[in-house]
Amino acid sequence: MIGLLAGCAGRPKGVLLPVEISAPVPGSSTVDMAVATTRQRSAERGEMFTGERARAIDFANIVVSIPPDNARKIGDVQWPKKLPGNPATDFVTVKAEDMDLPQARAWFNSKIKQSPKRQALVFIHGFNNRFEDAVYRFAQIVHDSDAKVVPILFTWPSRGSVLAYGYDRESTNYSRDALELLLTALADDPNVDEVSILAHSMGNMVALEALRQMAIRDKRVPAKIRNVMLASPDVDVDVFRRMMVDIGPTGPKMTLFVSRDDRALQVSRRVWGNVERLGQIDVSQEPYASEMSADGITVIDLTKLHTDDKLNHAKFAASPEVVQLIGTRLASGQTMTDSHVALGDKLVAVTTGAAASVGTAAGLIVTAPVAIVDAQTRENYDDQVRAWGNSLQDNAGSAGELLTTQSGVRY
Repeated sequence: MIGLLAGCAGRPKGVLLPVEISAPVPGSSTVDMAVATTRQRSAERGEMFTGERARAIDFANIVVSIPPDNARKIGDVQWPKKLPGNPATDFVTVKAEDMDLPQARAWFNSKIKQSPKRQALVFIHGFNNRFEDAVYRFAQIVHDSDAKVVPILFTWPSRGSVLAYGYDRESTNYSRDALELLLTALADDPNVDEVSILAHSMGNMVALEALRQMAIRDKRVPAKIRNVMLASPDVDVDVFRRMMVDIGPTGPKMTLFVSRDDRALQVSRRVWGNVERLGQIDVSQEPYASEMSADGITVIDLTKLHTDDKLNHAKFAASPEVVQLIGTRLASGQTMTDSHVALGDKLVAVTTGAAASVGTAAGLIVTAPVAIVDAQTRENYDDQVRAWGNSLQDNAGSAGELLTTQSGVRY
């Protein structure tokens, strides 16, 4: 959410310009994804889509080459320092082609038939993401989780600036109909057995609004949409309650990741009338304990998890190995409520119910869904956050101070 994502300091523009690789690098791999977007097409080579809004949903097919595991840390996106990137050390685009609707359907049908579980994973990024940010981060998630799914990135218009929070927020409303159309098409496809959704931060508004509309329109969310993962949702908790009423008791299984010390969501709470944000509720207290239990929502509380993330909004990156393990289990059809998940010499208990509290690395299921911000993904971060924080002073009191004091944070 606020202040966690910024642009692209230290990396060149045009990273989506395909690179011709004469011979595959030993140990490297590729992620072949479809993109559905409400972004406007770009005239710039290697950019593909801007942060502005298009009049209709558009499609693309992008293949990203991932360097060998011994050349990178799981959970990291290794941006090239110059173009063309080096596939031995960098994430490199090897294919980036526009698709129309018939081409997108043909691509999907060819991939879903090859998927062991015939499962699609739809990823919805959060605030302040340029198109290439979302593409490379999703490629990293798919690769590191080793999930045998058909990856579909749904990317909505974000200007990729800390100062564009209002524009990005309105873009989520602008994009909910398009996401509903995409999810409906996936659920109606006879070749699909299951659809999973992973949303982060502001992207949760798009996901929840689309699911709510489906439930209202069709009296229920399609049964094939089985798992919805809500990571650090920047959603008003009262609004979420109303959404759950409309989604109904027969909706998909939801897993909620919260952290009470999420400072980014603390700022959002002040900006939005001092109403609790869903991603920072205390699930051990009422009314949340009873509400989460009644709605059948699995809550994984990351509050006790200590990481280097000083804003506590990107804890998902703290243990990439656990992300990989749990992501693989999810993709194989096992739920995130399984207990006694072993990882090396650790025995991690992931519990079910309203007051699920995970103080170890157990809860790190969603590795950096674009909220991971390293030094290579920032552009004028300090100046932007200070300016944005100062702009909040009149309306948010200490919220602006909170952001400005964190302006030196690096991830």
